[in-house]
Amino acid sequence: MPLRNKIRDHVRTDRPSSQSRSTSAVSDTLRRPDGPQRGPAGASWSAARLALTAFFAVDGFLFAAWVVRIPDIRSQVSASHSALGLALLCVSAGAVATMPVVGRLCLRYGSRPVTVGSLALLSLAVPLPAHAHSVAALGGVLLLFGAGYGGANVAMNSAAVDLVAQLRRPVMPSFHAGYSLGGLLGAGVGGLLATALTTAWALALGGLLGLAVTVAAGVVLLRGPAAPVVAPERAATTSSPGGAPERATAASSPGAARLPQARLLVLLLGLTACCTAYGEGAVADWTTLHLTDDVHATAGAAAAGYAAYAFAMTSGRIAGTWLSIRFGQTRLMLLGGLTAAAGMLLAALAPSVPLAVTGFVLVGLGLANLFPLAIARAGAAGGPQGVALASTLGYGGMLIGPPVIGFLADAVGLPLALTTVALTATLAALLPLTVRTRH
Repeated sequence: MPLRNKIRDHVRTDRPSSQSRSTSAVSDTLRRPDGPQRGPAGASWSAARLALTAFFAVDGFLFAAWVVRIPDIRSQVSASHSALGLALLCVSAGAVATMPVVGRLCLRYGSRPVTVGSLALLSLAVPLPAHAHSVAALGGVLLLFGAGYGGANVAMNSAAVDLVAQLRRPVMPSFHAGYSLGGLLGAGVGGLLATALTTAWALALGGLLGLAVTVAAGVVLLRGPAAPVVAPERAATTSSPGGAPERATAASSPGAARLPQARLLVLLLGLTACCTAYGEGAVADWTTLHLTDDVHATAGAAAAGYAAYAFAMTSGRIAGTWLSIRFGQTRLMLLGGLTAAAGMLLAALAPSVPLAVTGFVLVGLGLANLFPLAIARAGAAGGPQGVALASTLGYGGMLIGPPVIGFLADAVGLPLALTTVALTATLAALLPLTVRTRH
């Protein structure tokens, strides 16, 4: 491996065992990311891991609770496709503006406290769109919503990277499976309550549930033993012929080249996340509108279509750890991106609801593990700041996605606008091959 990391305990950094622990933890986590990966026979579901999974789940639930109410809120503010796209842009703008700051906060205070604070902010922001009565007001509250959402994603993923290194097993997809399961539940509950509750009541109840989970899971997460923090090594380290780490001489100075190489890896992985997030954002923001306006589905059927997509993504992520071990991360990302591209073409151009929903199911299966694997590899290469950079680039895809889809929809129709997701999914499939050649 040209890149080695160290793990330092963010509670006590002077422990002699910290560096020795880092060598085995990170080397096992990063060994052959493009090939089949194996770790210990079982990964313990500790209290901290369960609590962190609950945070991922409530994050997905809250986002889905907002998504299924987008058609109602669009009518409430009387927005065109392009105007709604600009308002939705504020979610990603708030997220992207917050992510680099949250990465630094995670290094300073730890990922776990920042996770709790970010989810609390998101829970408080969820009910606000129901009280906006203009596009400008909607954009303003979505900035706050995006700040909580973006901060939570950086903090949660940073905490997850630390646990992945501690477990020495590629379990990152399992955390994102929690997110997808939360999205599935949020979409399902939202569809069932679409006619029974007003938008204001539905989002208010979602926010209260988010606060309750944040408090309960936060107590467990903060009281649990701290996981060691993954951070890029600052000093040059080489391996002896027997595999033991040893300091490099000043003449060889491989460490000087490793940090730029790590940044390049994080950049390429961030671009992969960007292409993936473009697709995820497009499906989240436009699926229900596409199914109701273009395929003439009922509101309940449109919510069910998004739920089918969320269920497919959940299933793909539940199997993600096994698939990563069995086939390797790069092959899994390649096949996933191509599957998502084919599914998006079907979903966008299908003339009937069943075919369109089938396409969204393929999109969910294909995109399932692209983003979590890209973020996990970026975190292993760059620590919390690597997660922040890759997440910022990733959610940059969501930043450009809503207005691009919205303006294209006004120009050529929403179905053709959605076919751009097939292009970005194909790029997300091919970029990991570039990472492989440079890793």
